[in-house]
Amino acid sequence: MSFLLIDQANPRLHRSELAVPGSNPALFEKAAQSAADIVFLDVEDAVAPDDKEQARRNIIAGLNEIDWGRRTMMLRINGLDTHYMYRDVIDIVEACPRLDMILIPKVGTAADVYAIDMLVTQIETAKRREKRIGFEVLIETALGMANVEAIAQSSRRLEAMSFGVADYAASTRARTTVIGGVNSDYGVLTDKDEAGRRDYHWADPWHFAQSRMMVACRAYGLRPIDGPFGDFNDPEGYKAAARRAAVLGFEGKWAIHPSQIALANEIFSPSEAEVTRARRILAAMEQAAKEGRGAVSLDGRLIDIASIRMAEALIAKADVIAGG
Repeated sequence: MSFLLIDQANPRLHRSELAVPGSNPALFEKAAQSAADIVFLDVEDAVAPDDKEQARRNIIAGLNEIDWGRRTMMLRINGLDTHYMYRDVIDIVEACPRLDMILIPKVGTAADVYAIDMLVTQIETAKRREKRIGFEVLIETALGMANVEAIAQSSRRLEAMSFGVADYAASTRARTTVIGGVNSDYGVLTDKDEAGRRDYHWADPWHFAQSRMMVACRAYGLRPIDGPFGDFNDPEGYKAAARRAAVLGFEGKWAIHPSQIALANEIFSPSEAEVTRARRILAAMEQAAKEGRGAVSLDGRLIDIASIRMAEALIAKADVIAGG
């Protein structure tokens, strides 16, 4: 039996993660006024090759000149397989003390994260940077999913993983419809009933990948975040995808359109019943300590240290949400 307790990543509110192309600075102010917990300014997929340099300049100006409030600000760099990546990191990290995190796309091995860690560490030292940059990685290839447990342990900067369903589908040659949606061909057929009828039930083709990434995150103290849902004109489809992820244990979901922010914030906020139970757990623990009891119970069930930590984390999240 292992009694090892894994340290949790730097805690941040991470219900909604808004993607904003760095090539369109007109959207920056709107993003700053939004309710998104995290905003990532993008120089990768949302920016054409000829616009990469200007996008960097836009992001530097935006991070330095716009009031982003208390939200977490993140930069999605280009992949390590491009010649854009090193300039993304050097130019923007050196010039932007407001930057909180870097989103690393298409991570395939732990060494990919180490490479960015080394570069960022040198910049922080050289520039005497006070704020330590955190990392989020995108698991969006078959190689990344095959190595997800090693990647989860790759850097002390690592805080979160996102599931990049579109590139993952391409990598695995999956047949897709809407990005992040389901496919009517992926289902199960029931046996015949007494009248010879059979029912067909759609299934979720992303369940295994999401579950595996989520387990790696929870095993090593990271936040699992669900990726995009492509049809922003289908709020019900988005909510269904978000609820499936939330049930699995995910903490948040991407928003590729501002209309998806409120949906993510609602679904990934703890319910009143969850907050009430968490407060009861902490109250029971406090009462037991006053009475000198070693064992803590609630509603006839023993409360272990994992339950206590989960309750503390949930209350902390609820307090942050309540504080705006």
